[in-house]
Amino acid sequence: MILSLTLLLLCQLAGEILARTFALPVPGPVLGMALLLGVLTLRDRRPGGLPAPLTDGTLERTGKGLLAHLSLLFVPAGAGVIGRLDVLAAHGLALAAALVVSTVLALIATVYTFAYVARRTGR
Repeated sequence: MILSLTLLLLCQLAGEILARTFALPVPGPVLGMALLLGVLTLRDRRPGGLPAPLTDGTLERTGKGLLAHLSLLFVPAGAGVIGRLDVLAAHGLALAAALVVSTVLALIATVYTFAYVARRTGR
């Protein structure tokens, strides 16, 4: 589990370093997820020679454990919103509209992605 958490945090750190070093418009954690995807892709293509936690399902169990407690990560964000109620009052309608539009666009993108993958895999 420690090796799995270390890998996750190292990927996030590397993504943050890349984003800040090259002034990329993409958040560091997103780049970190892309790096983790690359690591997992290489892992699945060449399983030999890697430490056991990367090949025996420990990484997946660690990820599921983090997702099970994901709601704890929203506590600081909620406290930040309460601390800035003046901004929420001034721009609440625009924020709500942006939230609704981005949610609808994300759902549409998900549907099209699912349909594309289903066609490509023949399912």
